[in-house]
Amino acid sequence: MNALIYTNEYPPCNYGGAGVHVEYLTRELSKLSDVDVDVRAFGDQKTESNYPLKVKGYPIDTASFAAPEHLHAIFGSSQRAISYNIDGNEADVVHCHTWYTHLAGIMTKMNYGIPLVITGHSLEPLRPWKREQLQGGYDFSSWVEKSALEMADAVVAVSEGTKTDLLKHFNVAPEKIHVIYNGIDTEEYKAVDPTPALTKFKLPKDKPFVLFVGRITRQKGIIHLVEAIKYMHEGYNVVLCAGAPDTQVIGTEMKAAVAEASKERDGIYWIDEMVDKTDIIQLYSGAAVFCCPSIYEPFGIINLEAMACETPVVGSMVGGIPEVVVHDETGFLVPVAQQTESPFAPLHPTAYAKDLAHQVNRLMEDPEKRERFAKAGRKRAVERFSWTSIAEQTRDLYASLKKS
Repeated sequence: MNALIYTNEYPPCNYGGAGVHVEYLTRELSKLSDVDVDVRAFGDQKTESNYPLKVKGYPIDTASFAAPEHLHAIFGSSQRAISYNIDGNEADVVHCHTWYTHLAGIMTKMNYGIPLVITGHSLEPLRPWKREQLQGGYDFSSWVEKSALEMADAVVAVSEGTKTDLLKHFNVAPEKIHVIYNGIDTEEYKAVDPTPALTKFKLPKDKPFVLFVGRITRQKGIIHLVEAIKYMHEGYNVVLCAGAPDTQVIGTEMKAAVAEASKERDGIYWIDEMVDKTDIIQLYSGAAVFCCPSIYEPFGIINLEAMACETPVVGSMVGGIPEVVVHDETGFLVPVAQQTESPFAPLHPTAYAKDLAHQVNRLMEDPEKRERFAKAGRKRAVERFSWTSIAEQTRDLYASLKKS
């Protein structure tokens, strides 16, 4: 079987959970004896080897674009859709990840007659703040996503919560939706000596710290976490590993929020960059608590990464997070009250911030519970979220489409 994988992110050009997903899924698929994998990505990647895993990037020089900058991602994805397809293929199935590749998938299905699989990572109807970033391009991305999902031969939901969202917002037959979780490489993500990263980023070694890792985007709830800092007890530090703001507006908001929080509390350390995997694993390992304040999270692979590194989690009770973090066993979950007119923002942001801080405080003040949660989190990651199993489930889905 030849699986053609269309993706925006692929190493070394990963910046979010979807890229991590595709990286490990393709690696594990290529280890199966009956699958060859052909990856086409947004970048300049190129493998020297051929099958079972070959990778080609499709760079674009946006300097030649006369369109407004906020539309470059839109037109870049459309241009790559053509490039992906004119290269031809030997595929039995095409599998798309994130809306950026969906137009390419539509073209492949229709022109080559190949079954189309789409993995639902983040869904456009649940990310209205993307209009702030894309403006009219958000209408295009929403249309492409809807068209592709509704014509796909199979849709992979990364959690039961995502399946519910797909059924609510799209006209997709329930029997076409298959829940296959994200996974974790527990040989790579495990507790290690955090000293090199602590030294590199000049973080104190004499106090425990709570950690955030993620992009500066509305979805990740980072501003709510910064608001929560003033309600956190003294005696521990807060490390915000946050970079790559979606827009200049939220980047400015982040700077203002951190500056305001720093007036009221010491011990805030902001690593304003996207940190590489080695450093991230060391930071997870060194943290006393990991906090995920997302207001939308289809799965939340960062929570799984933290758990694999034996770090307890305080996470929001949204999307797939409750399927990863078990309340009062591997961490604490915090409900996100929602407005009826806008289901994407907390009803009382200050109340949500206080709730986040309360649960962080509870864990930071109870080393014994932290240790128990840490061991349970590692055990859950190892037993429930193996990439080998996920690749086999995906291969079986491909095979069912080939037979049909």
